[in-house]
Amino acid sequence: QVQLVESGGGLGQAGGSLRLSCAASGSTPSINAMSIMGWYRQAPGKQRELVATISSGGNTMYADSVKGRFTISRDNAKNTVYLQMKSLKPEDTAVYYCNAKLGSITGWGQGTQVTVSS
Repeated sequence: QVQLVESGGGLGQAGGSLRLSCAASGSTPSINAMSIMGWYRQAPGKQRELVATISSGGNTMYADSVKGRFTISRDNAKNTVYLQMKSLKPEDTAVYYCNAKLGSITGWGQGTQVTVSS
């Protein structure tokens, strides 16, 4: 079972920054064991979309809409994955979800709201 807990969402201003955290919790194995961890987001009335991923080897991938503005990273010692968001735009407003893949198992966090005001 993969249990994830997000934190760090809230209200940001256009051009500002926020950092999201995703921690493995409970009996979840270390994030070292996860083949891929990522962040997704879902805006009102829209489908959930991929934002960024990071592999166990540290390879990263970003959606075109956030390239150059968002950075995904992992701290294995803290069992946490981060999403540093800079140059925020109102269109970044969404619920952000952490995702992890462990073999055939996929886990999701409960989501954290990010709202960017213009």
